[in-house]
Amino acid sequence: MRHHARLLRSTAFTVSLAAALAGCQTTAQSPDITGSIGGPRAAQAEVSPAAIDALGERYRANPRDPDTALRYGQALRANRQYAQAVAVLESATLSNPGNKKLLALYGRALADNGSFKLAFDTLSLAHTPANPDWRILSAQGAILDQMNNHDEARRYYTSALKIRPDEPSVLSNLGLSYMLTRELPKSEEMLRRAYAGDASDRRIRQNLALVVGLQGRFSEAETIIKADLPPDEAAANVAYLKQMLSRDSVRRGERADLGDRS
Repeated sequence: MRHHARLLRSTAFTVSLAAALAGCQTTAQSPDITGSIGGPRAAQAEVSPAAIDALGERYRANPRDPDTALRYGQALRANRQYAQAVAVLESATLSNPGNKKLLALYGRALADNGSFKLAFDTLSLAHTPANPDWRILSAQGAILDQMNNHDEARRYYTSALKIRPDEPSVLSNLGLSYMLTRELPKSEEMLRRAYAGDASDRRIRQNLALVVGLQGRFSEAETIIKADLPPDEAAANVAYLKQMLSRDSVRRGERADLGDRS
């Protein structure tokens, strides 16, 4: 199980299972979706060095301004500068106590940086039981999955789905939760529901391809993963899928016979 989680973390989705909390509602990022098997182009787009420098200058000129801290923190996360994002957002939350948008992004940055317990507790402060945020519930579920507390994680996903029924990002997280415990038919069911709700999101499609491949249906997984992709990107994703499935087969003492169909 731990080995499989490492495989998920090694791929180029924003970072690890819990830390791939792609975006905050203070920006135009997509909702939180846990990792995919895609290559670097499937990850969140990086911010240019010039834009980072400009945001940094604005932040240093007025570090107490919450909007500037939010934009700078999100840009740092996008560029995987996780420790720096944590430092910026920690300072901003201290200067703006009770700012739930800052707390939400700070919690995500902590998860990026591997501080899962503190990330979970911080996200708990970013919404209230009387007014829960489905995005934060889903993010907390992903963190609990990273902490190997899968049953509790699924309760958070269920709560998120009560607020936002059939939300693809939450269904994708739930599907990956089942994948981590090798409940592969349940995982596929959730990911197919997510895919039906948002076939355009490559991360969801790639997660579905992975769980189909883990069940031995590689040709079907290859068809899913290559849909609507440029040939070079499709080939790269198929190659990575083969690599992950081969490692999983070796770990389980099985023979990997994936062919060379790319």
